[in-house]
Amino acid sequence: MKNILITGSTDGIGKLTALKLAKDGHQIYLHGRSEAKLKAVINEIKAASNNKNITGFVADFSDINAVKKLAEQIKKEVSTLDILINNAGVFKSPTDKTIDGLDLRMAVNYLAPFVLTESLVPILNTGLETRIINLSSAAQATVQKGVLTGDATVNASESYAQSKLALTMWSFNFAKNHPNIVTIAVNPGSLLNTKMAKEAYGQHWSPAEKGVNILYSLAVDAMHISHSGHYFDNDKGSYNKAHPDVYNMAKIKQLLSDTNALI
Repeated sequence: MKNILITGSTDGIGKLTALKLAKDGHQIYLHGRSEAKLKAVINEIKAASNNKNITGFVADFSDINAVKKLAEQIKKEVSTLDILINNAGVFKSPTDKTIDGLDLRMAVNYLAPFVLTESLVPILNTGLETRIINLSSAAQATVQKGVLTGDATVNASESYAQSKLALTMWSFNFAKNHPNIVTIAVNPGSLLNTKMAKEAYGQHWSPAEKGVNILYSLAVDAMHISHSGHYFDNDKGSYNKAHPDVYNMAKIKQLLSDTNALI
């Protein structure tokens, strides 16, 4: 039995992946923004999976202080983590800025998983064959410092693509710094049948199950162990090259320096 934390798991592929893993009898920790919704999903997954080992945590990922508090709460309540799936993400939103004046997509899609994961290293280090799965995207664009710090405003598509590249760059670097943890960035598939894709584009190309199946595989299948610090492109169904910036150590160093200064 694995201890598995999946962020953004009250709907979409996060929720469906949680259900698939719950059916195997693992201890599942869900995460959502709304306490009421989280409770409902915990009960739903318990019933559908016949697995009582489902609990959850509430935090708004657009608030970096809330993410820091969440990490402390998890460390108090969870002694070891074997699998962390950084799935929480946002594309379309009524607002483009967080309460701290940061770019909303940058905060939720990159800064929140960065803060959470780096804080949870002590309990990830005690896991068995620990894996971190970071949800990237086919959309990746060079990170502008102003977008990262909230000083420059770009459109939703551009800030989303920059946030996903930032996540992927950090992911590769994290893998290098933590050789005992298998860390993989994944594009789960473009325009899957999820709320996020429908809100953003009003259409979908592939069923949500396409994304669920790859997240499940990355979490538990042995064949992925040798691919730490790699990028799985589920549009192609294979490991593939990510954006060139991911392999540029100077750009990664700059990103991490700017990120640490920010948080």
